[in-house]
Amino acid sequence: MFERHRPFIAEGEHVESDRHSRPVSAARIKITTAAAYAVAGMVHLVTAALFTVSLLLIVLGFRTVVQPLVGLMPLGLALAMRPRPGRLNPDLPTLRGADAPVLFQLLNDIADRGGVRRPDTVQFTPDFSITVTHFGFRRKSCLVLGLPLWAAYPPQQRIAAVTHALAYTAPHNVRSRAFVATALEALTAGSETMRANGNAYISWNANAYAWRADDVAAGARRFNIRARTSEWVLWMPRAAMAATARLLLRLTLPALQSAQLEADDATARTASSEAAVAALNDQHLARAICLEVHRLVIETKTLSRTRSAATPHGDFWENVAHHAERLREHRGSGRSSDPDALTTAFDVARDPFDALRMARLTDTPQHRATIVLNESSLTRIANELRLPEQAVLSKMMRDGIAVT
Repeated sequence: MFERHRPFIAEGEHVESDRHSRPVSAARIKITTAAAYAVAGMVHLVTAALFTVSLLLIVLGFRTVVQPLVGLMPLGLALAMRPRPGRLNPDLPTLRGADAPVLFQLLNDIADRGGVRRPDTVQFTPDFSITVTHFGFRRKSCLVLGLPLWAAYPPQQRIAAVTHALAYTAPHNVRSRAFVATALEALTAGSETMRANGNAYISWNANAYAWRADDVAAGARRFNIRARTSEWVLWMPRAAMAATARLLLRLTLPALQSAQLEADDATARTASSEAAVAALNDQHLARAICLEVHRLVIETKTLSRTRSAATPHGDFWENVAHHAERLREHRGSGRSSDPDALTTAFDVARDPFDALRMARLTDTPQHRATIVLNESSLTRIANELRLPEQAVLSKMMRDGIAVT
């Protein structure tokens, strides 16, 4: 099914860097990781304490009126900060192992090579991205695959992108661990839940001589006062949650970037160093590819009346792949019919950390690919993805595509 080759080099040296591309020690990563665990533990303890206090106030003071009402306040905060199990997006096409055996054999082989958990499901989106999410109380893994990226990348770069996404969730990535991840997700969701609603105010500009206009205006003023009061009451816990979430993000950043460098190493060992560099470099095709996908969607909508309703637009993703290849040729030759678009698309490694990643992959001894798809596998995977491709295309025809 897959052609295998032995790498001709041992594992490269491990390099760590912070967001300013300065090497950091393993001791700093350990310290910040321990601090992140401490903050996450505090979040879980505060949530449990609020829930316990609210139950005690409501149950023990049930015969009174004041205590249950007071207990509703910590209960509301505890519910806002509760851990939320992730869910699969019901609007996205989903495949499991029985639906696409060849694709999952590839994913399982990549996961085994990287020593990470195999994905349980695959969902497909109209975004130029590939990530791993978790769902359910058991935190099963789902590979969220953007079809524009899949279409734009050559086969070996697809392996590189999948390898990096799976290896990025390795245990060294603190944000992917359940203890810290659930705390961060709870803080983010809680702060969003308590965000003020800008439409919660009444504006009364009616004629002063209208029937009982004074009473209605007074009622609107009282409503607005109560809305402002509740907004100020919610501001303190919302600000505390947002600040704690930012602290967790900052504390997990060194370990996160270290995990990203380790994922680059795993990508080079699995898909080859050349494919890893090309996949990292082609991330800057995102805007140009999304613009082309948007153009093709508009064109398909415009010409839909001239086509048969049963025609599945099978050439849509092939056109995206051809456009990506033309962009690579323009980049290699320095020619462009749209200089501004190509400048945006190929402004490589403006982030210092991306520049460091590129330098590590190009300067270290090169790896050969250990997993290579043959033509038969490519054809069978393409057949397995035909229905998800049509479903994502129908979603883009209905909702459009975001271009950033």
